[in-house]
Amino acid sequence: MIQDKQIKALRDLIQSAESSVRSARKMLDSILWDTPRDEFDISGVELNSYQSWDDKIVEWVFTGDSMLGPDGSVYPVPQNYSSKSLLVQGSRLKATIDVHGGIKYKIIEEIPFETSIGIVTKNGDKYEITTDAKTYKVLMAAITFHKCSVWDTVSIRTPKWKDATYAVIESIIPKA
Repeated sequence: MIQDKQIKALRDLIQSAESSVRSARKMLDSILWDTPRDEFDISGVELNSYQSWDDKIVEWVFTGDSMLGPDGSVYPVPQNYSSKSLLVQGSRLKATIDVHGGIKYKIIEEIPFETSIGIVTKNGDKYEITTDAKTYKVLMAAITFHKCSVWDTVSIRTPKWKDATYAVIESIIPKA
């Protein structure tokens, strides 16, 4: 009987600690970033988390620079991976986390996207893509991978039916 109460108390403590960590992450993100990192709406998206042998497998939604999981956890996605694979904000990923903490990513569902033309601009020390409709954030790895400069014209991808904050660069459009 006493052991059951101790187990319940430990579970409650763990849940409370996890909630506190999630809140602390959100507060830190709001300080470090000009917009919240979990701003991309994932309501209605069914995400899963499960074990396979010793590996933990989690399905996530790509937020433009990281992954948002079913439990509210935020994990970074390597910028070179997301830039080279043309990963559009809102796409679903699967992360396989091994016992040593290594993470392997796989795209499991690309979100429908639209292609448009934009101009590379710079706001302070961050690059952006400005289109006729909106200005988007862009990962530094995409700028360096495509060897972009300010005022270059680029082809970009953004989610088709969602308001995005990030764009991914498909290619530079050669100057005439």
